Amino acid sequence: MTEWINLPTQIEVRGGEVNNLKGIDVDIPLNQFVAISGLSGSGKSSLAMGILYAEGSRRYLDALATYTRRRISQVGRANVKSVKYIPAALALRQRPNVPSVRSTVGTMTEIYNVLRLIYSRLGSPVCPNGHRVPPTIKIAEAMDRLDDQMGIITCPTCGVEFRAFGAEDFAFNSDGACPTCGGLGKTKQIDPSKLIFDENLSLADGAIASWRLPGRNFMPTVAAAMGIRTTVPYKDLSDDEKEMVMHGEKKQYPVDILSGTGRVFHMEHALFENAYNAIEDSMQTTKSDRALKRLNQFYTFSTCETCHGTRLNPDRLNQHVLDMNIAEASEQPLGDLPDFISRMKAALPADMQELAHNLSQELLNQLQPLLDLGLDYLTMNRLGSTLSTGELQRIQLGRTLRTETTGVLYILDEPSVGLHPDNVAGLIKIFRALIAGGNSLVVVDHETAIIDAADWVIEIGPGSGTKGGTVVATGTPAHLKQNSQSLIGPFLSGKAPIQSRKLARKDELFAQGKFGLTVNHRYNLNHLTAEFPLKKISAITGFSGAGKTTLILDSLVPALESKAKNQVMPQQVSHLNSGDLKHVISVDASPVGKNMRSTVATYTNIMDVLRKLFASLPESKKHHYTASHFSYNNKEGACPTCGGTGQISLDIQYLPDMVETCPTCGGNRFNPDILEIKWRGYSIADLLALEVGDAISVFEAEPTIFQTLTVLQEMGLDYLHLGEDTPTLSGGEAQRLKLTSHLKRYQANSLFIFDEPTIGLHPLDVQTLLGVFDQLIEQGATILLITHDLDLMANADYLLDLGPRGGSQGGQIMAQGRPDDIVKQPHGLTATYLRQHYEQHDMI
Repeated sequence: MTEWINLPTQIEVRGGEVNNLKGIDVDIPLNQFVAISGLSGSGKSSLAMGILYAEGSRRYLDALATYTRRRISQVGRANVKSVKYIPAALALRQRPNVPSVRSTVGTMTEIYNVLRLIYSRLGSPVCPNGHRVPPTIKIAEAMDRLDDQMGIITCPTCGVEFRAFGAEDFAFNSDGACPTCGGLGKTKQIDPSKLIFDENLSLADGAIASWRLPGRNFMPTVAAAMGIRTTVPYKDLSDDEKEMVMHGEKKQYPVDILSGTGRVFHMEHALFENAYNAIEDSMQTTKSDRALKRLNQFYTFSTCETCHGTRLNPDRLNQHVLDMNIAEASEQPLGDLPDFISRMKAALPADMQELAHNLSQELLNQLQPLLDLGLDYLTMNRLGSTLSTGELQRIQLGRTLRTETTGVLYILDEPSVGLHPDNVAGLIKIFRALIAGGNSLVVVDHETAIIDAADWVIEIGPGSGTKGGTVVATGTPAHLKQNSQSLIGPFLSGKAPIQSRKLARKDELFAQGKFGLTVNHRYNLNHLTAEFPLKKISAITGFSGAGKTTLILDSLVPALESKAKNQVMPQQVSHLNSGDLKHVISVDASPVGKNMRSTVATYTNIMDVLRKLFASLPESKKHHYTASHFSYNNKEGACPTCGGTGQISLDIQYLPDMVETCPTCGGNRFNPDILEIKWRGYSIADLLALEVGDAISVFEAEPTIFQTLTVLQEMGLDYLHLGEDTPTLSGGEAQRLKLTSHLKRYQANSLFIFDEPTIGLHPLDVQTLLGVFDQLIEQGATILLITHDLDLMANADYLLDLGPRGGSQGGQIMAQGRPDDIVKQPHGLTATYLRQHYEQHDMI
């Protein structure tokens, strides 16, 4: 007889001190949907990721064999006294990585892998004599052989033996790749028109664009050694000289090169690279994405003439399922695949039904979460790099959900990123299904619809940085609405004002002009004309996948940049009205800095000024210290033990790598001798340990640093430490930090484009951000927001909504005008949700 026991009902966290958490004690209900709220930088992710995920995943991995653990990336123990009753944890982080050019929806979701199996086992191949062989169980059995007869079948018509295509033969990233384009679907060649920067310039002044690439700037000197005139305009060179510049032989010449300091360097074997070679050779050696992007500007890309964009070797397209090759099957929207599978099974003989059921069930299991998340309009052959953030997020979530496990703790960090309010409603249904499956769910988010739908809410705060890190309130959303200590409560109840700035009147909207463009054809945009007011805040909204990114980031931005550089506009743009815009500043939520050596001080101008300030002190001059000695990125100033990272990593085999504070510098990164130099009683490490808010009073007499600190404070970043690692900042914090160099500067003729600027921002942080936007407007800037945030929409001067849904069902303008006017006559999903938002806050 089974003996009943009392199962734990909550995770018990005691003494949590990860990052800014101040020894918190908190209970997280199990088998419920728990939301964690709080201001940006308050400590939400420290609790969710730093404690719950770290401990949940570590303890699960501890149960695995040593051999297995050595091959899995592990996290160390969280800085917490105890965590009891925590299940194995899975995490979905805030912002998915942008896929490579080889990734498609099919490969990212792994549906294409199953489709390849279906075509190899259940397909109808063609023999060398052109006879189509119907699908049989013998074909499937031949594919499973492990000897040299694998895949060998006999044509029932002519009796010839041949090898049918296996699953790997349909992989465009492997054996099935088109021989011409290598499985990319596109070919590229250098565009001669892009090699000449300006034919009115001489070679010495930079007429050849490809000679402006790093490591090629001495090429005019080599050209002069070849007898080419380098001081006359390129257009005045003889045909022979132009031929040598463009197609001259690779050859070594002795040259004297004048450096920027006036010194002359002699090179006995300087290699001449013509305008084409400079690009081709750079392409072979480049490793960074940034350099690759710069080189790609010299190329024109066109659909591969061999595979016509399918990426596959054309002979693979002979094998059919339902008279359809695998490329044609990949062109179907995901929503059509269940019918395709059903018809395929019906067409197969009885002895293949079990195999067909197993393969089709595997495909449908992977497909269903994506359909539940509203991605039915995507096709398998859609490039991953063309997907919006919301689409990438839902694909990542779909992969996580399809396992259908039970007893798991799911931890999601900002799952609403890039999602339309209607998508959020679907997301909440998925959350409910997870809980119904016997799982626990913790969600870090600022979307009020998600928090209001939670079973339990934990609010961290009350402020950010050192002013946060405590549990402010816990309870159901209904309790928080009545809790005077809760910061999110007023936004849940509708008592908080959502319009924090005065909108432009209808007669003022276009008073200072307008800008816009017409997109002829690009993905789901066809002959679409969009216009926006100058010197105002505009927001482009719409269902995820409706065409917002295509219109703004793929079309408007490159068109404005091309016009500013006097270059050819993107081919999809048939008309551009730039108004008085001359500069485009695109600000996204990508991390600031690539590694832990990047800090708030190094990213802004603060570190450079500090180094010069310390180097100018009498004590520094006495020891012959220069500015280099006051940088932890130079060997003169870096701690000799940790090399300026502030920590050391110990590889202890199958256990997680131990990361410890450096015992020599105590984590401050500097050589101890450097810290003996003091300015007003502070060492340079002492200053970097200050929060922005505290540093302002210290640097009142240093105008350059003081101004930067003031800007950071105005942007709500006063809680950041000057030495804080920038890659750890949230998306919203990263966006605001990127603006520091633009505020306090006149911005007439500048367009600022923000892609999802509210990532990681509490509604109160959004109000701070709107104040920053108003500062930019006062300086003459024009602002364009790509957003799903209803609060931002309510504060925009002008809205343009795309829809009605995503993919082929999108690409149309559903509504445009002032938000106050749009909600009175809602057209489309966005306007409907915005109207409901207005009604909740008694604005209608």
